[in-house]
Amino acid sequence: RKGGAKDRARQACDRAYHVMSTLAGDLPGFEEASRALFAGDHERLLAHMTAWPQDVRAYVLQLAAPAPG
Repeated sequence: RKGGAKDRARQACDRAYHVMSTLAGDLPGFEEASRALFAGDHERLLAHMTAWPQDVRAYVLQLAAPAPG
């Protein structure tokens, strides 16, 4: 299907953002982390999430990965 991978990546980003805003919306670095998420900048995303609880970081990263196939 045309655009399938692109659609999955966008959906993953949207899912991750919704969880991020709920669990980490008031944590330091949230705004920059959300910008990095939508820019697809994994390193910058990680850098801005360093002060967040490890389980929140892991969950956001899990959701941000597009589903295969």
